[in-house]
Amino acid sequence: MSKQRFASVWDAIEDTPEEAENMKLRSVLMTALKNHIVQTDMSQAQAAKLLGVTQPRVSDLMRGKIDLFGLEALVKMASSAGLVIEMQVHKAA
Repeated sequence: MSKQRFASVWDAIEDTPEEAENMKLRSVLMTALKNHIVQTDMSQAQAAKLLGVTQPRVSDLMRGKIDLFGLEALVKMASSAGLVIEMQVHKAA
């Protein structure tokens, strides 16, 4: 049995480095959105209205159903919530 180490869980479970990076970005955005909803004490219905989605969609977000969200949708939702997204790109080590 190999004791291979990974920088993130996504690196371990995704088939390609590109897929892992996509999942990392989606995970960060989903976490930020969930934290914003919780910290502002919004109901799912209020969050849905703010984000321009349905309440069941907010429920999926809150339950971490990452496979149901693409990057573009998450960026749009974060922007609608008034969140600022900053990106940094580095050369791989």
